[in-house]
Amino acid sequence: MPRFMGFVRMEEGVGMPPKALFEAMDEYIGKQSANGVFLDGGGLYGTEDAVNFISRKGEVSRVDGPYAEAKEVVGGWAIMQYDSMEAAVADQKEFAQLHAKHWPEVTVISTLRQISTGPEEPGD
Repeated sequence: MPRFMGFVRMEEGVGMPPKALFEAMDEYIGKQSANGVFLDGGGLYGTEDAVNFISRKGEVSRVDGPYAEAKEVVGGWAIMQYDSMEAAVADQKEFAQLHAKHWPEVTVISTLRQISTGPEEPGD
């Protein structure tokens, strides 16, 4: 059964989602967990405590937040599995609609990507 990673992106600093969205998400995740679709996931704190390691030209350096250039950040993530891509897309639309209904003043980008099982062979 294919597995997927879903994540939401939004502008940094938009504040906490409304209680109605938390309640709707609790119900949605409970249903998806019971169906064996939702495997794991959660929300993320802001970038003020984030740590990045950048590999550039063979050198590694650590960069701590906050990041003045960041416009959108990942606000949450989930690992899910579906019987088909069509089922995954339909469910992702339902997930996006929860945000549109309960937090319409914030632009949220809901992304769904299939998890790779790895390349056939490593690249050269």
